[in-house]
Amino acid sequence: MTFRKRMGWVWVAGAAVSSGVAHADFIEDSTANLDLRNVYFNRDFRQSGSRNKADEWAQGFMLRLQSGYTAGTVGFGLDALALVGYKLDGGDGTAGTGLLPADLSSGGSQREYGQLGLTAKIKISKTELKLGELMFRDPVISYTDTRLLPQTFSGGLLTSNELSNLHLIGGHIDQIKAVNSTDFIDLSANRIGGVSNSFNFGGGDYQVTPHLNLSARYAVLEDIYQQYYAGLIHVLPMGQGQSLKTDLRFANSREDGDFRNIDNRALGAMFTYKLGGHSFAGALQRMSGSDPFPYLANSDPYLVNFVQINDFGNIHEHSWQGRYDYDFAALGVPGLTFMARYVSGDNVERTGGGEGKEWERDTDLGYVIQSGPLKNVGVKWRNATVRSNFGNSLDENRLILSYTLALW
Repeated sequence: MTFRKRMGWVWVAGAAVSSGVAHADFIEDSTANLDLRNVYFNRDFRQSGSRNKADEWAQGFMLRLQSGYTAGTVGFGLDALALVGYKLDGGDGTAGTGLLPADLSSGGSQREYGQLGLTAKIKISKTELKLGELMFRDPVISYTDTRLLPQTFSGGLLTSNELSNLHLIGGHIDQIKAVNSTDFIDLSANRIGGVSNSFNFGGGDYQVTPHLNLSARYAVLEDIYQQYYAGLIHVLPMGQGQSLKTDLRFANSREDGDFRNIDNRALGAMFTYKLGGHSFAGALQRMSGSDPFPYLANSDPYLVNFVQINDFGNIHEHSWQGRYDYDFAALGVPGLTFMARYVSGDNVERTGGGEGKEWERDTDLGYVIQSGPLKNVGVKWRNATVRSNFGNSLDENRLILSYTLALW
């Protein structure tokens, strides 16, 4: 979508808002939040023939302005998103962490970048339409927020909750902006390629009981792939402080148009047992068909074994995960959390023949201050180790300082 089209959408909503009286709902229901994120990112490559490391330090600012809606049967609103990132450290030869845009002239990264995004919104009863710059997560399309600043989409999103226990969603995306970029680009499929300017999707979530939710989606990346998705989430209460969560996901993907034949079926299951502050989880994921799992490049896939670095969605890959979480609020230390997981994949079809194998081990330790003058200041350490006989082998550390300030 061109800049002129995006601004045209925003102008329509802005004109609708300004043409009437300034309603209290539009002003009084508005919010403004400033998110500050300071990220140090270090990645050491362990395979032969690669560079030694990627290492950068940057500061990001994200200002979110969200209006309420004008009064009346049809309500209009306008949101704004301002993103700015600054390089603090990281020279030539250590760039490429994804925190900052590349500087093609020096081979390093740019010192600063930023952008302003606008979103027009219209609401009738419990149905809402948003047009412009979007950030949302869905089983067939999900934005990523794993670096300094979040990735965004350009397009339209329609959601409806008119029917009891039924959430309907549909959308059209025509461009995407990566986490380390200021420019919207055309769409493509991860590991598959192609170029498209149209991703359409729709479906719904039905809350069958308070403990059971069913999901269904259909998505098309025009002229590249089609995808059918079905999911189930069930939470079984097992007494005080205990529960068992079942998360089942299945996606069937095939070609759209004449780009090339695509064949993938992805089956995933995760089971999580919670006992007080402890959570124990196990997951199985299986790829079948002649292609890897397709999803929008520069976004996140909805797979149970998508973790810090890998998604374990290669051709014919079988993978399993073991995970442990602990919330120290159970010991009287709210805000302190710990996570450790291990994922192992095998049976991967390698280009040069033989069986591909990989594993990843992740550890997260985080703390968010709960009260006092430093309330909402958070610090998180993320560590990952990856070993593979067909892809990157690396060790990675991320140190993240964050703060959210409610302006009004």
